Amino acid sequence: MRPNQPAGDGYADRMADTPPGGALPSPTAPSAPPAPGAAPRMPLRRLGWRRFLVLAAVVLFIAACATFMAFTLGESLGAQALLIGLVAAILPVPVLVGCFLWLDRYEPEPLKYLVFCFTWGAFVSTAAALTVNEFAARRFDDWGLPSALTSVLVAPFVEELTKALGPILLLIFRRREWSGITDGLVYCGLSAVGFAMVENILYLGGYGFRTGVEQFGPATGAQQVIAIFIVRILLFGFAHPLFTSMTGVGLGIAARTADRRVRVLAPIAGLLLAMMLHGTWNLLPTLTQATGQAFIMLYGFIGVMVPIFFGTVGLAVWLRAWEGRLTERTLPDYVRAGWLSPPEVAALSSLGRRHAARAWARRVAGDGGVKAMRGYQFAATRLALLRDGSLRGLDRRPVDRERTAREERELLDAITAYRSFFAGRDPQAPAGVWDGNRYHLRFPDGSQRPVDPPEEPVVPIPVVLAAPPPAHPVGYPPPGWYGPHPGWPGRF
Repeated sequence: MRPNQPAGDGYADRMADTPPGGALPSPTAPSAPPAPGAAPRMPLRRLGWRRFLVLAAVVLFIAACATFMAFTLGESLGAQALLIGLVAAILPVPVLVGCFLWLDRYEPEPLKYLVFCFTWGAFVSTAAALTVNEFAARRFDDWGLPSALTSVLVAPFVEELTKALGPILLLIFRRREWSGITDGLVYCGLSAVGFAMVENILYLGGYGFRTGVEQFGPATGAQQVIAIFIVRILLFGFAHPLFTSMTGVGLGIAARTADRRVRVLAPIAGLLLAMMLHGTWNLLPTLTQATGQAFIMLYGFIGVMVPIFFGTVGLAVWLRAWEGRLTERTLPDYVRAGWLSPPEVAALSSLGRRHAARAWARRVAGDGGVKAMRGYQFAATRLALLRDGSLRGLDRRPVDRERTAREERELLDAITAYRSFFAGRDPQAPAGVWDGNRYHLRFPDGSQRPVDPPEEPVVPIPVVLAAPPPAHPVGYPPPGWYGPHPGWPGRF
C-alpha cells in the first residue's frame, strides 16, 4: 500500500462512486505545493559511536599525513617556493575535478567519499610514495646504480598502489555506494588528481622556481615555472588520472559482479595495467635522455599514450550514457507495478530530458517542485541501480537481500513523496491516473475512458498513480507483480 493511501481507498473504488462529469480523485499531494524548505529528503543513516570513531580516525590519519607533507615540502622548498608551487599546482585542479564530477551527473556520489578520495591521494598517497621513493633512490645510489631507475622500477608501483588504496577501502567497506565503472573512474580519478596536485607543487616550486632562483635569479625561476606548467600540466596533466583510471575500471567491474573470481582478478588486472602504463610513461623520458633520441618520447607519446587517453575518454562517455539508459532497462518493472508511469522513465533516460523535467517541475510547482524533482531523479536512479544489482545476483546472503528490500522500500517511499509535489498539477495535461497498464483519463467533454500508453511517452509526469501492491524484495517479485493490480475492473 502506498503512503497516505488507506486500505480500500483505491482509484477503482473511488471512481465507482464518482458520478459522470464529477471531479477526479485528488492526487496524494496536498492541495498546494509545500514550501521549498519542506521538501522530502532521502533517509539518513544514523551516526553511531563506532562509525564516529572510524570517521574520526580516518580524518586524523589524513590530517597527520597532510601535516607531514606540508612540513616536508616546506623544509625542502622554502616558504616562497612552496607558495608559488602551491598556487600554480592548484590552478588545473578545478578543471580536472569538474571533468570527473561531470561523469557523475546521473547518480552523484556522496561528497564525503569524493573528499576522502581526493585527500587520500593528495596526502596519504604522496606521503607514502615520497618516503618509499627517497628510500629506493638512496639504495640505488649506494649500489652504484643511477637514481633515475627509481622513476621506472619503484615509483609506478608504489604510487599506483597507494593512490588506489583509498578507493579500494571504499569498495570494501562501502560497496553499496559503487554503481559500476563510472564510480571507479570518479573515485580513482579524484585520488589521482589529489596526488598530481601535491606532486606538481614539488616540481613547480622545487625543480622550477627554487632551482632557477639559485642558478640565475627570480626571473629564471619564473620562466622555469611557466615552462614546467606548460609541459607538465597543460600537455601532460592527464597522465596520473589516466593511469589510475585503469584501476578504477577494475574496481568498478568488481563492484557489479557476483563472481568471486572476477571480484579479485579485475582489480588486480586494473592495478597491474595502471602500473605498466605509469612505468612506460616514466621510461620514455629516461630512454630519451640516455640515448639523446627525441623521437622515442615523441613516438611513445603519440603512438601509445594518446590512443589510450582517447580510448579511456570514449569509454567514460559511453559509460555515462549507459548509466542513463539503465533506468530504461530496469524501471519498467516498477511501471508495470504501478509505482511509476511511462513518462517518468522516459524523462530519466538522458540529461537533456532530466533538465526538461526540472524546467517542467518549476513551471507547475515552483522552486519546491524543482528541488523535489532533483531528489526524485536521484532516488529513481538509485532504485534502478539497486534492482540491477539484485538482478546481477549481488545479494547472496539473506541479510543482503533484507537490506536491499529495505532500501527499495525507502526509495519508493521517497519517490512517492517527491512526485507528490508535481504529479497531477499540470493544467495543460489531461486529468488521469496510471494503473500500471493503461491511462484512465477524463476529457474536456466529461467522458472517462482508458487509453493505452503511446510508444513514445510524453515527458515528464502528467498523471497521478493508482495504489500499487506492497513492496517486496527486489529480484524476488511475487506472482502478479508484472500484471494488472488486483481489484482493477475490466472497464473504466
